[in-house]
Amino acid sequence: MLQPLLIGSEIYRRSTYGPKHPLAIPRVSTALDLIRALGWLDLARYRDSPRATPEQLARFHHPDYIAALIAAEAEQAVPDAVRARFHIGAHGNPVYREVFRRPATGAGGTMLAARLTAAEGGIVHVPGGGTHHGRADRASGFCYLNDAVLGLLTWLDLGLDNILYLDIDAHHGDGVQDAFHDDPRVFTLSVHEANRWPFTGALEDRAGGHARNIPVPQGLNDHEFAYLWRQAVLPVVRHLRPQAIMLQCGADALEEDPLARLSLSNNAYWEAVRSVMFQAPRLIVLGGGGYNPWSVGRCWAGIWGVLNGLRPPERLPPEAEAVLRGLTFHRAAGRNPPEHWFTTLADAPRPGPVRGEIRHLAAATLEGLPEPPAAVA
Repeated sequence: MLQPLLIGSEIYRRSTYGPKHPLAIPRVSTALDLIRALGWLDLARYRDSPRATPEQLARFHHPDYIAALIAAEAEQAVPDAVRARFHIGAHGNPVYREVFRRPATGAGGTMLAARLTAAEGGIVHVPGGGTHHGRADRASGFCYLNDAVLGLLTWLDLGLDNILYLDIDAHHGDGVQDAFHDDPRVFTLSVHEANRWPFTGALEDRAGGHARNIPVPQGLNDHEFAYLWRQAVLPVVRHLRPQAIMLQCGADALEEDPLARLSLSNNAYWEAVRSVMFQAPRLIVLGGGGYNPWSVGRCWAGIWGVLNGLRPPERLPPEAEAVLRGLTFHRAAGRNPPEHWFTTLADAPRPGPVRGEIRHLAAATLEGLPEPPAAVA
C-alpha cells in the first residue's frame, strides 16, 4: 500500500472564530507542529491544502450561499436577511476574518484526498477536515461548508459506489447522513453522545436503511468504546466490504473536552484508526470537533503516528513539549493544566465496566444490515 499522506495548511495557525468562541483555540496547527517536532513528517508526504473554488463547492452547496460566505468575508458583516437565511453570523457561526477561505481550504483538502486515493488507493490524514454539520444552504454547528460530503461526492464522481462514512465525534454527523439519505452508495455510521446537540441520530434513525446511529450515554469509557467497535462497528465494516472508508475523528469525545460529557482517552481513537486502516483500499481520516487545544492536538498528532506505525515516546522531546507549553486556553481547564498535557502524547487509559445499554446498542446496530451496493448490482 502507498505510504500515508498528510494534508494541512498554515491558514489555521492564526485563524480564530473570536476570543469567546469554542474555536478560539489552535488545533490543526498544534497537531502539525507536534508531528514536526516528533520528527514524524517526511516533506515528500505532505501536501498543502488547496482552497476549493466556488465551482467545486457548488457540487453540494447552493451558489447563493457560497456567494454570501464570500461577501461576508469581504465585508466582515452580513445583512439581517443573509443572517436569517444562511445562519452566517448567527447560531454560533460568527463572521470572522477567514469565514470563507478557512472552510474552503478544509473542503479543498478533503476533496484532494479523495482524488489522490480514488485510482490507486491509499491513506490520507486531513486534520483540517471533518466539518460534518454544514448544510447545502446554511452554516450549522460551527461548520460553514461540509468537506466530508464534498469528499464523498468526489469519490462517487470518480466511480466508487460502495463507501462507508464513520463518525466518532461527540456530536451526531447529521449533515453527512442527511446529504446521502437517498443514496445507498454511501453508508453512514455515527457514534455520538445521546441527548446532545444537534439532538438527532437516534438509534432508530436509519436513513432509509443505509445508516446506523449509536447514541452513547454520558461517561462512555475506553472499554465501552472498544466493545462497541468490536461488536458493532467492525462487523458493519466487514459486512459492507467498502471500497473506501472516511473516518471523522472529532476529538470532543475525549474526557477533557468542555462541550461533551464522554470519557475516552486518545488511545480509543488511535485503536479505532488502527483497526480500520486495512479494511478498505482507501482511507481518509478527518478531524472534526474538539475544544481543548492540548487534548485535540495530541490526539490528532497521534493519529498520524498510528497511520505510519510510529509509537509516541513515553516523554516528549523538548521541541514537542515546547509546542504544548506554548498553548493558552481561557476556559477553566486551561488555568492549571496537568503536567502530562505538556510531556506526553498518549493519555492514561480510561477503563471501566461495560454497561448493559452499551451491549444493547451494539446488538441493535447489526439488525437488518443491507447488502452492499455492489452485491445488489
